[in-house]
Amino acid sequence: MLKETLKWRAEYKPEEIRWEEVAHEAETGKIYRSNYIDKHGRTVLVMRPSCQNTKSTKGQIRYLVYCMENAILNLPPDKEQMVWLIDFNGYNLSHTSVKVTRETANILQDHYPERLGMAILYNPPKFFEPFWKVVKPFLEPKTQNKVKFVYSDDPNSKKIMEELFDMEKLESAFGGNDDSGFNISKYAERMREDDKRMPAFWTRGNPQSAEPHVDLNSLDLNSDSDASDNGKVDSSPSHVSDSETLSPSESVIVTKGSDNGSTEVH
Repeated sequence: MLKETLKWRAEYKPEEIRWEEVAHEAETGKIYRSNYIDKHGRTVLVMRPSCQNTKSTKGQIRYLVYCMENAILNLPPDKEQMVWLIDFNGYNLSHTSVKVTRETANILQDHYPERLGMAILYNPPKFFEPFWKVVKPFLEPKTQNKVKFVYSDDPNSKKIMEELFDMEKLESAFGGNDDSGFNISKYAERMREDDKRMPAFWTRGNPQSAEPHVDLNSLDLNSDSDASDNGKVDSSPSHVSDSETLSPSESVIVTKGSDNGSTEVH
């Protein structure tokens, strides 16, 4: 998984995606980072499937990746996971593609393992249940258990929201008291400011080091000659236990074949 993610990041370059490239995907507020966090200090991504405004799978996935990278950028140093708030108001099955959902699941599980702390499905309609049954097999059991169905007319559901969020800051669409709503102009300003911080984020902890910057493209990521690869290992993500998954926020030490030591890749 680590090798595949290093290759994916070298080719896809998620940290280089900028707001201007994906702004058209964000116009309706279908995905955005909220201006509040949960009570555990975790970043919150709001998603509204009914606000889907494009048909390009490539564009939708690229915007999702941008949002994931931005959410990680804004996590406190001691946090590694985020919360998803998915609002099903106005949703119908035409708003969701099984293809996009499958690719989304693959991206998240293969390249952002253990980044999801909880996903709250808020007021999903009854006809969503058959779709959930189709999607569920794409998710690992541990991920499935992080998905919570919450209904505004259910007192127990309200308790979940109150335990997780400051209701004064939570949007009214999720039962909170904040009526400000999504404003694309203000959001664009926030994202442009965050874009300026991204390069420094990827060199954090070693800003003035004399060690050379590692170009992932130059690494031989296809090599299977490592001692750890001598045995037969099933590399399918579904066969990798959570205890064996390296958190993406941890540093990876790639030892180069020289006497210069190792170079740190974040």
